[in-house]
Amino acid sequence: MARSLDGLVLSPVADQAPGQVSTRTRFAYHEEAGRIWAEYAGGDVVRGHLVGTRTADTLDFRYVQLTQDGATSSGHCVSTVVELADGRVRLDERWEWESREGGGTSVVEQLGL
Repeated sequence: MARSLDGLVLSPVADQAPGQVSTRTRFAYHEEAGRIWAEYAGGDVVRGHLVGTRTADTLDFRYVQLTQDGATSSGHCVSTVVELADGRVRLDERWEWESREGGGTSVVEQLGL
């Protein structure tokens, strides 16, 4: 199992569609006893929160966010935790909106060491 996400800050490696996370979005992760949560903001996202569980190297969580245009949205994500050769953490994500149509994949990586 890769190391704990507690206290790590991660950011997407590429922009998503407008109104979603971008390379300017920062996720501040917390982890305790198989529970994970994070706050995120930046780019089009004013405020976002995620909460879920971790089993081995798999995260399963729900997220909700508020964007600059005042829209709210929510969804579900399953991520695989990967430890990179340089010691940083990457999350390979499969997500889907629950409040609207759509889904996809994304990659977020730990900023610096």
